Amino acid sequence: MNRIALIARLTFHEARRRKIMWAAVLLGLAFLAIYALGLYFLRGEILEGMEQYPQGALTGLNMLVMMALYAVNFLIIVMTVLTSVDTIAGEVASGAIHAIAAKPIRRAEILLGKWLGFAVMLVLYAALMIGGVVLATRLLTNYTPPNILRGSLLMILEGFIVLHLSLLGGTFLSTLANGVFVLGLFGVAFIGGWMEQFGAMMHNETVVNIGILSSLIMPSEAIWRWAAYLMQPPILRTFNVSPFGSNAQPSLAMVVYTLAYLAAALAFAIRNFSRKDL
Repeated sequence: MNRIALIARLTFHEARRRKIMWAAVLLGLAFLAIYALGLYFLRGEILEGMEQYPQGALTGLNMLVMMALYAVNFLIIVMTVLTSVDTIAGEVASGAIHAIAAKPIRRAEILLGKWLGFAVMLVLYAALMIGGVVLATRLLTNYTPPNILRGSLLMILEGFIVLHLSLLGGTFLSTLANGVFVLGLFGVAFIGGWMEQFGAMMHNETVVNIGILSSLIMPSEAIWRWAAYLMQPPILRTFNVSPFGSNAQPSLAMVVYTLAYLAAALAFAIRNFSRKDL
């Protein structure tokens, strides 16, 4: 366990040294500043609307918050991919991995240590970004989206899907191919999720099934839709008037499937890395 923690610390320091993490943090802070500034100038209209048309103003404010969280969700995905995409393939190609693999440490411990380091980065970054949006909204409008804790945990879970796939891809793909692999799967899930929602609205079972299939291949969009469903007020769930939310709650089976998906991806990553010719 000490060796895993050591690898995690080295992974964290390496991300900091390469300035990828700092770039993600600075861009995230810029996003939060723009969001807070825009909300500040809208504050008067929002508070006035809550006095005159409380339900409509609350609905509009929630849509604004969901738009911000949708952007945060994308930033979390991008940060996770950029920091982890070359952690195996890049170090193997450069020969840097030999300095660690040559020591009396199992390859499974190396990969688990890297996973732990990136997992800590993911959780901290998600907490900063989600917390920043929620705090700015609360301070300026005295509003907090419903079920924000559960929604945040699901957004972090989505980040872990990308992290696990990035580690898995790094064991058999080059850095560039791994980036295409992970972002390509994310794109499949994105378009499949929208197709499923449109299919449900138009009562087209074939399109719905295509969307479900894409969620099984890459469950990230299904997890986001559950998070969005939880963080919306009932009126938005009913009428689905927000392009950033969802009117249908995925089943609990999807979360169970996602956890099994994560375990399988990490297990295959460990197996592939243990057998990889360095």
